[in-house]
Amino acid sequence: MQLELLNDQGQAASKVDAPETVFGREYNEALIHQIVVAYQANARQGTRAQKDREQVHHSTKKPFKQKGTGRARAGMTSSPLWRGGGRIFPNMPDENFTQKINKKMYRAGMASIFSQLAREGRLAVVDSFKVETPKTKQLAAKFKAMSLDNVLVIADEVDENLYLASRNLINILIVEPRYADPVSLVNFKKVLVTKGAMDKLKEMFA
Repeated sequence: MQLELLNDQGQAASKVDAPETVFGREYNEALIHQIVVAYQANARQGTRAQKDREQVHHSTKKPFKQKGTGRARAGMTSSPLWRGGGRIFPNMPDENFTQKINKKMYRAGMASIFSQLAREGRLAVVDSFKVETPKTKQLAAKFKAMSLDNVLVIADEVDENLYLASRNLINILIVEPRYADPVSLVNFKKVLVTKGAMDKLKEMFA
């Protein structure tokens, strides 16, 4: 498996060999969907809460007499049938949305995503990715020279300069291999991987 090696102008300078175990897998749509949904579900805090008929603020007085009104009988305004009443099955703050994904499935799914990105031409390799100063303007000029505006960069090391320079850029995300997630890989139009990061990805997902 070979991937394009980009120069500082974003042009394909040559080809580099990439491990088939990570960048040459078959496309498994069901598995990719499963790990993306699980990743998003595991990010939910589950802090929402609703009140049942005991917790809502209400009066215990009977709203109207039992007979003669033509309306359905009612005992108190906290009934779930009434507007402002309590919920029958309320959402509780301790609700758990997590989904378990086996390590083997996660590795296979991530490798399938990388492989599909490579087939679609959305994945490329760079020698390294660094900036000399923590200046957003300097990093923005670097991406502009490479004709990239919606890109995920997986660098072998993200130092303080690179972190500070990139955190205010829209549609730009620079992470280390261990922080690469399936949602970002799917959403970004272009993914750049440094040579050092490619070796780490091989260790993680091969």
